[in-house]
Amino acid sequence: MNISKSTRMLRFVLVLLAVFAATSLHAVAHAEAPPEKIAVGTALSMTPPSEWESVPPKSNMVQSEFKAPRDQKEDTARVTVMSASGGIDANIDRWIGQFDGVKKEDAKIEKMDVAGATVHMVDITGTFKDSMGGGPFAPGPMKKREDYRMIAAIIETKNDGLLFIKMTGPKTTVESLAAGFKKSLTNIEKK
Repeated sequence: MNISKSTRMLRFVLVLLAVFAATSLHAVAHAEAPPEKIAVGTALSMTPPSEWESVPPKSNMVQSEFKAPRDQKEDTARVTVMSASGGIDANIDRWIGQFDGVKKEDAKIEKMDVAGATVHMVDITGTFKDSMGGGPFAPGPMKKREDYRMIAAIIETKNDGLLFIKMTGPKTTVESLAAGFKKSLTNIEKK
């Protein structure tokens, strides 16, 4: 069968158009959707920043877990949302103890009201002692990570007790995500 040059060219153009259409449809299907609200305990909700990508929690104690930024493979931050116990000062002291040589006066600690709840925000920088597991009750081998930063919030609630939202990662990564973390925290709403 003899195929003319114009028929081959037409087929080539149609194949290119099909590839372009498929690529465009894939891009539209995977475009970043507006972030959905997530539960924070049973009575509150928050909208995570669009830079956060939901991932399966490393521990069954974690209600929601994210990696950020979503388009980065390495040097990402881990963000967790969970309920906890142990008291405010005990948890702040435990978090500070996860950093080599950091004292309480080295950490930035502030208090605010959000959606009728008291929030204690903690900001710590230094060498992080990463347990490489799912958290304090599912530890793995410890690895020291220099130039790390943690921004964490303890939310005091009437119904759920204490809730944590915590972001830990390389200092520069956390710095680039800090404004979004704080905005999501201050925009927490009652359900």
